[in-house]
Amino acid sequence: MIATWWAGLSLSMKILWGVTLTASLIFIIQSIATFIGADSDAIDSDVDFGGMDSDVPDAIDGGHGMNLLTFRNLVNFCLGFGWTAVLLKDQIRSQGLLMAVAVLVGIGLVALILYLFKWVSSMQQSGTINVYKSAVGCQGKVYLTIPGERKGEGKVQITIAGAVREYAALTDSDTLATGTPIKVIEVINASTLLVEELNSLII
Repeated sequence: MIATWWAGLSLSMKILWGVTLTASLIFIIQSIATFIGADSDAIDSDVDFGGMDSDVPDAIDGGHGMNLLTFRNLVNFCLGFGWTAVLLKDQIRSQGLLMAVAVLVGIGLVALILYLFKWVSSMQQSGTINVYKSAVGCQGKVYLTIPGERKGEGKVQITIAGAVREYAALTDSDTLATGTPIKVIEVINASTLLVEELNSLII
């Protein structure tokens, strides 16, 4: 049944279904890993598209840099784009219009998930943890690459008060890549930390 259905698809539809199903599978794995707190570096890492970095405008992200060019956001875009194109291909006959609608839905899904992550992060940071008292000395790892010499913000995940929390981060040292072990040396504000590579503290 499935083989017959697949054989009847055009090459373009096979590619579209392949992208859509792959993105859906990865999204499910990422979601499960996020909820159980698993280390998902292999499927949720910072991706450098030709060396370009991009920040969400201040009007969207409240003034804190947030890298758009990540594997997670690529998966979210493909998820929205693919399912929209697949489900509406019979309703929208114009291929150009269908692609435009699918792209808009993909972008909208990325924006929605970014907003939800930011909202959850703000709820966590406004909880019972006093970051000014608790964060200095905490260890963790870089989640999104941190540009060197305070030239931009990245993100880190640290263990604080027994829980894994995510914060924006700066560093005075060289660029810290995703996955680099770090230690918090100063709290800049309630949502931003100053960190340095953990290995650099070993003499």
